[in-house]
Amino acid sequence: MPLVRNPILPGFNADPSIVRVGDDYYIATSTFEWYPGVQIHHSKDLANWELVIRPLNRKAQLDMRGDPDSCGIWAPCLTHDGQKFWLVYTDVKRKDGNYKDAHNYIVTAESIMGPWSDPVYVNSSGFDPSLFHDDDGKKWFVNMMWDHRRRPRAFAGIALQEYDAASGKLVGPRTNIYPGSELGLVEAPHLYKRNGYYYLLTAEGGTGYDHACTLVRSRSLTGPYEAHPQTHILTSKDAPHAALQRAGHGDFVETPDGRHYLVHLTGRPTTQLRRCVLGRETAIQEITWSDDDWPYLKSSTPGSLVPSLYVDLPAARDDAPYWAPKAYTFDGPHLPIDFQWLRTPETERIFRTDAKTGKLTLIGREAIGSWFEQALVARRQTHFSYDAETVVDFSPEDERQFAGLTAYYCRFNFFYLTLSAHSDGQRELLIQASEASWPTGGLNNELLTESHAVKIPNEGRVKMKVNVRGRQLQFWYALEGVDEDYKKIGPVLDASIISDECGGHQAHGSFTGAFVGVAASDLNGTAKEAVFDGFTYTPVQHDSDRYEI
Repeated sequence: MPLVRNPILPGFNADPSIVRVGDDYYIATSTFEWYPGVQIHHSKDLANWELVIRPLNRKAQLDMRGDPDSCGIWAPCLTHDGQKFWLVYTDVKRKDGNYKDAHNYIVTAESIMGPWSDPVYVNSSGFDPSLFHDDDGKKWFVNMMWDHRRRPRAFAGIALQEYDAASGKLVGPRTNIYPGSELGLVEAPHLYKRNGYYYLLTAEGGTGYDHACTLVRSRSLTGPYEAHPQTHILTSKDAPHAALQRAGHGDFVETPDGRHYLVHLTGRPTTQLRRCVLGRETAIQEITWSDDDWPYLKSSTPGSLVPSLYVDLPAARDDAPYWAPKAYTFDGPHLPIDFQWLRTPETERIFRTDAKTGKLTLIGREAIGSWFEQALVARRQTHFSYDAETVVDFSPEDERQFAGLTAYYCRFNFFYLTLSAHSDGQRELLIQASEASWPTGGLNNELLTESHAVKIPNEGRVKMKVNVRGRQLQFWYALEGVDEDYKKIGPVLDASIISDECGGHQAHGSFTGAFVGVAASDLNGTAKEAVFDGFTYTPVQHDSDRYEI
């Protein structure tokens, strides 16, 4: 069997849920505040994956305006009952403090490509729900319970309740079937049935470096459940030097020939500060079942819980697409599938594409980092080192209108090369950054003063580029038709800040990953437009990238 290097979905692809239908595998992952909601990848062999759809793509299904950073769509669960696909997901409206306003929904479709139904609201008692289709035809809704009275240990166990598909409601008693292990923070439940046992797989330990997959089983659906002999079946919490860290939140799948695998999220930290700039990614491990009817991680070290960097898969992976440069044009009715935007379903207010010119027009709205309506279009950073480039045509009138190229995580950490204007109307280039993103630990106001701005002519397009080499980030610019040679602007910045660990939240509170893209703002409220002519993303193999696939 070919050895394939993890992760199988590099870059921000968290909380994987996997299902096989015939010879087709599908993985659904979280998208949080990025629109459209839920990424679904397809594969025929578990090694080569293609992003095929984001099913929550209209206002009736999803409106995240006002959702804070790292809220929105959490932990989708994708299943198939033999007739159609079922997608269960949470839209989180608040996550910090005692309360979690986490609303759980179900949508369905006969084909993975849709059309997907309008959502059915289920409950708001917790998050990370799943749907289990028992062999007697009954469906069971499983989700973690949040108890706001118990902060900081508000994870109150895993609840089970029957779901009546005909009425679209939960029916019968709700049972707390598993309180979690001593590791705590139990969430992300998935139920399975095999050889007369019900198996409950959960995530524990939070989403940081103590993350783990925990497994229990019972002869009865409602329990009591007994723990796996090792309690956990996968974790890196006791292996700080392993290549794959933060391992947990998993889901099982069986191949047509009877092999078993576990997909799980993971992070690949860089620098001595252990920062995961690519966010939480999706990896895969082979599982073997023993005579005691318990699954174990297949490993060169018997009994190991540590995920392997390399895994045997049914096919080899073609790495050529991963390393291929991407030159994007915007001539279709929709953005290229690699791109997303933030929160709003009303795309006509923030961008439009042009079939004739292939250009992207952003309509200036709120400032970068807004939780409501900002014109920001970006793709995931999927390599530790890369180049990104675009050309912008923008005529700002003053300092409240700006547009340009951004390396972005959330409102708390981003770098942003902007084309703006001084109060006298003179165009200038300026690097903006969030307070947390500047190396001093706070906003360096000197960056935003006139003395550090680069004055440029009031007419003409501007070429913008960002180079990322591991931890180092450098912006560049050139004036089209005037001086085509790129010039550096600003100092070398710390690219590792665009990471989960610097997301502006408490521990286990930043859940997405680094993006690179374009943005435009008009704080004057006149909806000033910026036109971007193409966008290129070029992966770079660099010596500092130890764990690049």
